[in-house]
Amino acid sequence: MSLPPILRERLRLPVIASPLFIISCPKLVIAQCKAGVVGSFPALNARPVSLLDEWLAEVTETLAAHDRANPDRPSAPFAVNQIVHKTNDRLERDVELATKYKAPIVITSLGAREDVNAAAHSYGGIVLHDVINNRFARKAIEKGADGLIPVAAGAGGHAGQLSPFALIQELRGWFDGPIALSGAIASGAAILGAQAMGADLAYIGSAFIATQEANATEAYKDMIVASGGEDIVYTNLFTGVHGNYLRPSVKLAGLDPDNLPVADPSAMNFNSGGNQKAKAWRDIWGCGQGIGAVDAVVSAGELVDRLAREYAAARAALEQKSRVYG
Repeated sequence: MSLPPILRERLRLPVIASPLFIISCPKLVIAQCKAGVVGSFPALNARPVSLLDEWLAEVTETLAAHDRANPDRPSAPFAVNQIVHKTNDRLERDVELATKYKAPIVITSLGAREDVNAAAHSYGGIVLHDVINNRFARKAIEKGADGLIPVAAGAGGHAGQLSPFALIQELRGWFDGPIALSGAIASGAAILGAQAMGADLAYIGSAFIATQEANATEAYKDMIVASGGEDIVYTNLFTGVHGNYLRPSVKLAGLDPDNLPVADPSAMNFNSGGNQKAKAWRDIWGCGQGIGAVDAVVSAGELVDRLAREYAAARAALEQKSRVYG
């Protein structure tokens, strides 16, 4: 199955910038889309819900103006992330607003609902659902999702434990639709690697935290630049769902990252941002294992430029190796 036109014709790179809780905002999304990759943000980042109306208006109007002024270099589409979980008591209103503005792509997380998918399909949008295993993937497609985002080991924030090789090969055993791989991707070579193992696109989050447009503190951005894969800790303590976090931020919160207790999954609360005592996302910072490739805080456009150069170089190197090994 080929990619839908919206993911095939308007991207400079086969990349979706993942929705980052608190961090993704209109400024970052617009910069990502103008640079030629899908920009996205969680609907829950706009608080109160009336702010989501303003954000969607700003993103759609700004990108439309850009496209009118640059017909030869139109922006990439944007995506809205919906948390489909019982604790999200504003989901229906958020879906109504995404439908009002005809969000081109809807990314669903932590649950799959047919009515959410149908709302996106009503105006021609597509739905990508993030999953951590094959079982959840099948449920998502059965309920009408158009594509999958396998969140493999090493991804920032909430993440699974399966190797991307294992996860992709299982999914490709039965699913030929769009797949955007998530998990420690922060270089152009890694984007190409994701495609080589069977994905269509790369899903990149942590590298975009260390950009000028990101709504993150300078300390958070600097910590990403200074850290590497060994500085990531995997725990469910902070939200009830396992995820990856920056070890130094856990230490700064007065906790021992090597001896964290296991949380009760019923502690999940995505309206309040997780366990308030632990101050997840605000003080304890999510991040993936791929940040060793991030060595400076740059603009989103500069990051995409770097990824594009590396992707082209990796493709050229692979073609040369293919000639050698025939």
